[in-house]
Amino acid sequence: MPPKEDAEFIACMEDILDTYELPYNPMRPVVCMDEKPYQLLGETRDPLPVRPCNDRKVDSEYTRNGTCSIFAFIEPLAGKHHVSVREHRTAVDWAEEIKYLADIMYPDAEKIVLVMDNLNTHKPASLYKKYPAAEARRIIKRLEIHYTPKHGSWLDIAEIELNVMTRQCLSRRIDNINALRSELAAWETERNTMAAKVDWQFKTSDARIKLRSLYPKFTVTSM
Repeated sequence: MPPKEDAEFIACMEDILDTYELPYNPMRPVVCMDEKPYQLLGETRDPLPVRPCNDRKVDSEYTRNGTCSIFAFIEPLAGKHHVSVREHRTAVDWAEEIKYLADIMYPDAEKIVLVMDNLNTHKPASLYKKYPAAEARRIIKRLEIHYTPKHGSWLDIAEIELNVMTRQCLSRRIDNINALRSELAAWETERNTMAAKVDWQFKTSDARIKLRSLYPKFTVTSM
C-alpha cells in the first residue's frame, strides 16, 4: 500500500472503483489488461509418473530455456477472456495486442474502457512506434484509458485473472513457447466456455471507510 494521505493514489483508485461500478454495456465494454513474465523451464530427468498413493515426482534440477511474456485481457462483466504469449514485452508487442483488442475482440464497440497499470510501454505513444500516425490515432480513439495507481496493482482485475491462470495452468514446468501457447489456448477456451465473470464488490464508499488512512486529512473550522 502507498504512504498515508496519498492524494495521487486516492484519485486513481476512486477513478478505477467508479469504473468498475459502471453497468454492463456491450457497446462500451470495461476491459482489464495485465502482463507477466514467464520463465520456460525444462526437465533434466524424466519425471516419475503418478502411482497409487503417490504424486507425480520431478527432479529439483531443471534447465532454463529463456523467458517470454504473457498478456491477459478480461471483460469482468461479460466473462470474456483472452491470453497471448509473446517472446518480448516491448512497446511494439503492447501495440499489437491493443490493435487485436480493438479490431478483433471488440470491432463493433463504440468505446473500449481499458483498465491497466501505468507501465512505461502501456502508453498511446507505443501505437505510434508500430503503426503510421493515422492508424495509431484510429486505435487510440477507440479507447478510454484508466490507469491503476502506483502500489495499486490489486485494483487491476486482470491481475486476478493472471493469478487464477497461474494456479490452474502454470503450476508445472513448461519448456518451450509453443507448448505454453497451446496450454494457454486450451485454458482460455475453457474460461470463455464457462463465461467466468468477476463480481467486484469493493466500492468507493468502502474505500473511504476501510482505507481512510490513505485520504488527506482536513480540519473543520467554525465560521
